[in-house]
Amino acid sequence: MLIGWPQALALFVAAQRLGELMLVRRNTRRLLAEGGIEHGAAHYPFIIAMHAAWLGALFVVVPAESTPDPWLLAFFVCLQVARIWVILSLGRRWTARIVVVPGWALVRRGPYRFLRHPNYLIVILEIAVLPLAFGAWEVALVFSVLNAIILAIRIRVEDAVLATYRDEPK
Repeated sequence: MLIGWPQALALFVAAQRLGELMLVRRNTRRLLAEGGIEHGAAHYPFIIAMHAAWLGALFVVVPAESTPDPWLLAFFVCLQVARIWVILSLGRRWTARIVVVPGWALVRRGPYRFLRHPNYLIVILEIAVLPLAFGAWEVALVFSVLNAIILAIRIRVEDAVLATYRDEPK
């Protein structure tokens, strides 16, 4: 199989996500050790599976000779910078799981000053933009719908849990 731009980017994003999963594991362990409670763990494997399938679809479905749209590719790069901003803003609290330590106030710095769920917005855009950069609107559509279903469940769980912490002092 020939490796082109789509496959190279899928591998890059996969490597990025694997690195993030290591950070997730470390931060989750630390948060749980500090009294954190995990919520919504049942849907977490579906998130992992959906992301893996999305990257797999990019790798397999998009022809290797496809050339990316430079504007959409640049937008995807901007989304990666925004993803780093989210991770840095949450610091040791960042995890892809819903883990809350009772008594800790919500983070209200970085993108959290403007949005309740900035990382979810970034993921929504990533899932659509990367395939669209290669004209793979079918991949963008299928995985955007799957992501919307998973995020509807996740955000409902997360908002219910975080509602009890919104009014705590900083």
